[in-house]
Amino acid sequence: MHTIPQIPPLDESTMEDARQKQAMLRKPQGALGKLEALSIRLSGMAGRTDWFPSKRAIFVFAGDHSVQSIPSAMTTAEAVQHILDETGAVNSISRQIGARLIMVDVGVNQHFKPRPRTLVPPIGQEMRKPTFIQRKINMGTNDLTQAPAMTSDHANKAIQIGLDAIQEEQKRGLNLVFLGALGNGNRLSATAIISALTGHSFADDEQVQQVLAYHQPATEDTLMKLGGYEIGGIAGAILGATSQRIPVVLDGLACIAGALIAYQLNPDVKQYLIAGHQEHEPVHRVALDYLGLDPLLELGINLGDGTGALLAYPLIECAMRTLNEIGTSDVG
Repeated sequence: MHTIPQIPPLDESTMEDARQKQAMLRKPQGALGKLEALSIRLSGMAGRTDWFPSKRAIFVFAGDHSVQSIPSAMTTAEAVQHILDETGAVNSISRQIGARLIMVDVGVNQHFKPRPRTLVPPIGQEMRKPTFIQRKINMGTNDLTQAPAMTSDHANKAIQIGLDAIQEEQKRGLNLVFLGALGNGNRLSATAIISALTGHSFADDEQVQQVLAYHQPATEDTLMKLGGYEIGGIAGAILGATSQRIPVVLDGLACIAGALIAYQLNPDVKQYLIAGHQEHEPVHRVALDYLGLDPLLELGINLGDGTGALLAYPLIECAMRTLNEIGTSDVG
């Protein structure tokens, strides 16, 4: 059994310093809208008003599910291989914003042999290849319509893998985490988790209702009963990052389900969560509202691999740059 880490509170004194600094900037107060509130939150997370996300990384967790409610044009294994070959959307965008990419296999139903590939990086950037962590727990989950998705031991292992991934990457320096997930069939799992933990009934989704009825009480051992290995990995990564005062930027449906699992284990994680974007799925909005998260972007992105989270990075950087680089007015 993994140990749930302590999550420090936001630094209220630093947040107040950031508010006062915002009030002195040479611009109309509130003119930068959400960027101002974001800069205050980020200052409180980091414990300093001059924080800058110079050591950023995206973690993509992958695992298969036995039940697929929506057919997919690409298998989980194929999507993972694209990332290993450096040809995925998340590769392109992570290179553009200078984020290290860590691909974590926690339960894909195929083994991998990464093929080397060389791409020319953007001007001024070093070559960055994905780090591949192979910690496969199982070849996909069980059929959650007929049994728990995984054993209790496997649920604990998934969370521990996420904790370990953050701890290992911290050795290279880490002060901003983006999260993404790959897993065919994870829509049913994520929706069931969201319904169970928010109390929102998706009455028009018969499969979700069937799963929740089978696993009552679904609010207990939720990851074991309803989850995916990638969702458990995300929960562990959130717990690991937030325990070190590292802001976490979430992507889509599986990510928010993982955030709810982490929140179930330690509600204090919520203070460090940032919604990178909102998917078109209404269930995603339900989970965001439950956690009190206002998405930075709404672009119709539905990949789930972390792309939407990464695209929010310029707003995070701009929030801190405007706080620290706009001139101030003398007061008094």
